Amino acid sequence: MSFHELINIILRHFSFLWKVTLISTIFLFLILLFVYPKQYHAEVSILPPDQTNQAGTLSSLLNEGVSSGILSTPLGSYNSELFVQILKSRSAAMYVVKKYDLTHYYGKDTDIVAADELMKKLDITLTKEGIIKLQADVSSTFLPWIFDDSDSLKRTAALISNTYVEALDSINNAKLISKAKRARQYIEEQLVTTKAHLDSVESALMKFQKKNKTISLSEQVTAAIDAAAKLKADIVQTEIELGFLDTNLREDNQNIITIKNKLKELRKQYYKMQLNSRDYLLAFGEVPELGKQLSDLYRDVKIQNEVYLMLQQQYYQEKIQENRDLPTVEVLDEAIPPLKASSPRVIFSTIVGGIFILLLLILFLVIKEKKVIQLQKEIRGS
Repeated sequence: MSFHELINIILRHFSFLWKVTLISTIFLFLILLFVYPKQYHAEVSILPPDQTNQAGTLSSLLNEGVSSGILSTPLGSYNSELFVQILKSRSAAMYVVKKYDLTHYYGKDTDIVAADELMKKLDITLTKEGIIKLQADVSSTFLPWIFDDSDSLKRTAALISNTYVEALDSINNAKLISKAKRARQYIEEQLVTTKAHLDSVESALMKFQKKNKTISLSEQVTAAIDAAAKLKADIVQTEIELGFLDTNLREDNQNIITIKNKLKELRKQYYKMQLNSRDYLLAFGEVPELGKQLSDLYRDVKIQNEVYLMLQQQYYQEKIQENRDLPTVEVLDEAIPPLKASSPRVIFSTIVGGIFILLLLILFLVIKEKKVIQLQKEIRGS
């Protein structure tokens, strides 16, 4: 059919087309305005994780950053992508569902089913700057003007979005506190062992000094022993750190690789200190026999004392970390009740619907016209 024939069909049925289109469009407008369910959503914006909130504790080493020691501050792996995955999790949805009894709101039998329903309505976007934008759709029933309160739905939309932030903060804090607890328990075990060793070597040193009252160490020897003891304490400290990470991370983790390299270098330095090396003023092999025994005992006491003090410091850090409420999530823009529904877009949908109805009517007339022409040809042919 040519364009000219199409125009003729439209002109011949113009009255039919505009009347039916107008009536249908008005009917569609009324359905969208009064019958169709309305959707509301309120957006909340979350800032990227602040790395400075993570204390430099042993538990913080469980993150994927690189650390140079137990008491150093790693970069951490907390990032916006991790926050997004937490927000998308069923745990976060369950937190929101249980806090506001959304199981009844969605008309579901269990919290899990309600959480799955909430997850379907969740929309999360991540900007290139790392800012997370979250919103959850809240829908009315049919005939919302009769059966629903629009103000209540708007408040619910904002409430759900803001509660998701609470869920993120709660889950993230629980994760950090769990790490701190494991670290604190591990350090407690090391404290008990180190204290036993310290008591043992102190007792041995006291017995040796009582037995050999005339034996004393020169300032040069004492200074060398103090240096060796600090180096050995660093080795023990690094071994404790590595032992903790070995039980929590894979062997190819960057933290473990870095700490193993550090431990290797410390052991190399300590080995050189015990030999006749030009790098050090004193070689322990040159100390007389009784003096060497005294220096060994004195060094052991210094080492265990250094390690014990370090562990005590770390223990109290982990104790504080375990019991503090970390502000791990910062909100850029809090969700507020929306001014209007996000869906349906009544005017836009009505115009699009009216155009679609008009096109369907024209298609119907074209098909009908073709059938008439085909029938006329068959009658003439017969």
